Amino acid sequence: MLYEEAMTSPAASIPDFSIVVPVFDEGGAAPKLAREIAAAFAGEAYEMIFVDDASRDDTKAQLIALKAEIPQLRVLGHRKNSGQSRAVRSGILAARGPIIVTLDGDGQNDPADAPRLAKALLAGPANLALVGGERVKRQDSNAKRFASKFGNGVRKRLLKDTANDTGCGLKAFRREAFLRLPYFDHIHRYIPALMLREGYDVDFQPVNHRHRETGVSKYTNFGRLKASISDLLGVMWLQSRARNPQGVDEA
Repeated sequence: MLYEEAMTSPAASIPDFSIVVPVFDEGGAAPKLAREIAAAFAGEAYEMIFVDDASRDDTKAQLIALKAEIPQLRVLGHRKNSGQSRAVRSGILAARGPIIVTLDGDGQNDPADAPRLAKALLAGPANLALVGGERVKRQDSNAKRFASKFGNGVRKRLLKDTANDTGCGLKAFRREAFLRLPYFDHIHRYIPALMLREGYDVDFQPVNHRHRETGVSKYTNFGRLKASISDLLGVMWLQSRARNPQGVDEA
């Protein structure tokens, strides 16, 4: 059985928001983050989907134990480690809500900002498909901040995606719009460009950024650079092959 075929959602009312969080070896951060998300969305119709990307620690066990405390929590698990973008996609495929909110699993994104982005998306024009976060006062090393600023500048210039910080994991977007995008590994860094390619509008708002309290980063500057070169070329090719009908009318 394919993994996607096994993700049939349990019968329940459709929530307004599906919060999707990819995690890998984040046993120290995941439970606290789940509780913060629950507090941020208290009073809203939401579900929370943590996707464990075949962690080697007790991340999945801790999240499963937390389901009794947070009934909105769903825990999915990859059988094989497949990366952040695939974990995000697995969560979106399983989601019931029309609005997806993503956060990084390391706790550096502040869940308190998430409802604001989601509601800004709902309050926007019909063609607005994404409201992304832009991290202010980055709580990372100088080397990481420099590499991110350089990479964001190159990407923004080449793709014209209007995003100053596409690496921010905190985003709110329409599930239907995301499912129209071509999928590839590392897509999470190119969602704004691909939304624009599909003819949607995107917007960005400043969000808080926090120190990592536990665990270690799963990326290196060299690793990002190596992947980003081929990804940039691929997205540029996709943009060059796009043709937008400006809407479809039925006679």
